[in-house]
Amino acid sequence: MNRVAILGAGSWGTALASMLAGKGVDTSLWVRDPDAARAMRLAGENEKYLPGFPLPPELEVTSGLERAISGRECLLFAVPSHGMRQVAEQVNDLLDKSSAPGPGAFVSASKGIENRTLMTMTGIFREVFGQKAGGRTAVLSGPSFAVEVAQKQPTAVTLAVSDMELGHLLQTLFSTDFFRVYLSSDMVGIELGGAVKNVLAIAAGISDGMGLGTNTRAALITRGLAEMSRLGVRAGASPLTFSGLGGLGDLVLTCTGALSRNRQVGLRLGEGQGMEEIMNSMTMVAEGVKTARSLFNLARRYDVQTPVIDQVYRVIYEGLKPADAVRELMSRPPVHELHGIE
Repeated sequence: MNRVAILGAGSWGTALASMLAGKGVDTSLWVRDPDAARAMRLAGENEKYLPGFPLPPELEVTSGLERAISGRECLLFAVPSHGMRQVAEQVNDLLDKSSAPGPGAFVSASKGIENRTLMTMTGIFREVFGQKAGGRTAVLSGPSFAVEVAQKQPTAVTLAVSDMELGHLLQTLFSTDFFRVYLSSDMVGIELGGAVKNVLAIAAGISDGMGLGTNTRAALITRGLAEMSRLGVRAGASPLTFSGLGGLGDLVLTCTGALSRNRQVGLRLGEGQGMEEIMNSMTMVAEGVKTARSLFNLARRYDVQTPVIDQVYRVIYEGLKPADAVRELMSRPPVHELHGIE
């Protein structure tokens, strides 16, 4: 595979496109807004989402979706999870009209669960693309801030696939001397881990915003990991996945890193700001806000206890005060630490 389309020009899509083009991969970057695409070509960088990092001159930046995907062997979707279905349907329509062979891989680099259907991103791929996707879907996830990838800081991620032959091709495609890719066959676990950690990062941010201590943050991360594992195992994932890069690794990064958008949302909630004020002031998407609703409903579908996730949902959507959320969590009846995980 040496012809790749990156769909979505936020910070993550731009960082991945620049990384691939920089290593000699024929790469196109699809930008939804034609004006934004022109601005990127003119400036030679993504001034809105990844300022200060020149785009490789070999990278094709286009707002034409058909042009972006034409003849590409791998389509990597880096759009926000709530827009995944719409973009996938647009791509599918174009593939249906084309006489050329379809892509050999459909890769998700988005972290979320669809609100309406409670589907993962690869679940959307399977529903929208049908036989075109087949066993050619994959998930790229793990602890990876876009800015640090653009800085070529050493980074390790997980690529989950259902077909290991495809996995080895994609592992080679994405690997560089600063971007290390590990393989996994647990697509469910990797996708759920990536979605859950964003909601837990909001919880950690709320705690920090309230001025609570590192004891509290450590408790939230650890008990949040238990919720991630319970929910994932119930959905068919391996519990071992959540001790890896796509689980604990991504969780620690997002709950503690200053670059985490989800943690920033939580910080501002903990400081007393309202959700409307926070969302209106953000230029980038914090996936955990919408995903909190999905996970709240998914936990009920699977009859799994997720007290931390539930409280984040209630703070965001029901107006529960953060202090009351903490009080309710601390006053829950005592249980065995591994309850529901053994």
